[in-house]
Amino acid sequence: MKASFQPYSLIFKQPSGTSRGVLHTKETFILTIEKGNKIGIGECALFRGLSYDDVPGYKEKMQWLCDNINEDFGLLKSELLHFPSILFGLEQAILNLEQGSDIYFPSEFTSNQASIRINGLIWMGKVDFMKKQIEEKLSNGFSCIKLKIGINWVEEKKILQELRKIYLPSELEIRVDANGGFSPYEITQVLEDLANLEIHSIEQPIKKGNIEEMSRICKNPPIPIALDEELIGVLKYEEKMNLLKKINPQYIILKPALVGGFASCDEWISIAENLEIGWWITSALESNIGLNAIAQYTFSKNNKMPQGLGTGALFTNNFPTNLLLVEDKLYFKK
Repeated sequence: MKASFQPYSLIFKQPSGTSRGVLHTKETFILTIEKGNKIGIGECALFRGLSYDDVPGYKEKMQWLCDNINEDFGLLKSELLHFPSILFGLEQAILNLEQGSDIYFPSEFTSNQASIRINGLIWMGKVDFMKKQIEEKLSNGFSCIKLKIGINWVEEKKILQELRKIYLPSELEIRVDANGGFSPYEITQVLEDLANLEIHSIEQPIKKGNIEEMSRICKNPPIPIALDEELIGVLKYEEKMNLLKKINPQYIILKPALVGGFASCDEWISIAENLEIGWWITSALESNIGLNAIAQYTFSKNNKMPQGLGTGALFTNNFPTNLLLVEDKLYFKK
């Protein structure tokens, strides 16, 4: 086998706001493995400012992988433990090399016999911009939306109140994602406000690393708490077990590119289910290459909740895809 990689810069159609700032571009790396006349493609979806492996030497580690691609997979996996996004790309490329075409996890999904229900993501921004996004999602048939919050809670709360005046919880499931945007001191009131609005859940209400505070928040909260960024950089099985036992959240959110790929997600899911913790899977601004692989993996896990998968429509220069969104359902069509 031989391997190579290529940096690629995804360009947003319009700036996208999070509590970590406004995004204009998204850097990623495409990994290609060749064996005879077969080719496997994967995406090493580095997320600057968020990925655990956003460190000096990233490209050098990519080159190391390419130079050592014929080594035992166990050795490669051990060497890449601290580079979760590269391990994620390697898994994809190997799976794709085995399956061919655009397939990673063959299933009823990839044979166009089933779909994945997803939530509609509402990006942070000015009130009018957020309202416009919500109207578009609702008119397109979404019954579950997720709002990014944590920049201006007063205005964000007003939007949620307006939504609840129009849509009952039975008609519209609302999730919110704070990306760690609230302080431990203000989150108690925010959670009460959200509970009064019958919000489904909140992701990462405070910054990661505040284990004792997060554990306190997750103990009998007025609405379910989901860990997201808290999982990033937790690499070993024992560390994952200890974290979930300590905090005991109601949900965890799994982003394969950020937590070390599909095998790592399998570990998180196994631990969570043993502890009776719910979970769902979310993409993290991958190109259509990584998104395709994540969608196929997600279907294989048979979770009936709406998943947090993108649609590839954010970028002006994305790769061609077989993924097709119809209302709130994601399909794979040849």
